Amino acid sequence: MDDGKDRHTYHLDRAYYGLYVPRMMWRELANFSSGSICLVMASLLYNEDEYIRNYNQFVAARPAA
Repeated sequence: MDDGKDRHTYHLDRAYYGLYVPRMMWRELANFSSGSICLVMASLLYNEDEYIRNYNQFVAARPAA
């Protein structure tokens, strides 16, 4: 998880662990074990146009602190 200033790594190594990801957070998913599942719950339908795919564009789009 990366908010454009700070970066944190979370290890979801138990079936009962979850992680809330708020808006405007850069995230990378890695190191999935065999048979694992990634479940995403969202309040709105997916719209490709609303996503930033480039990290530098993400940092530039962050509101000033």
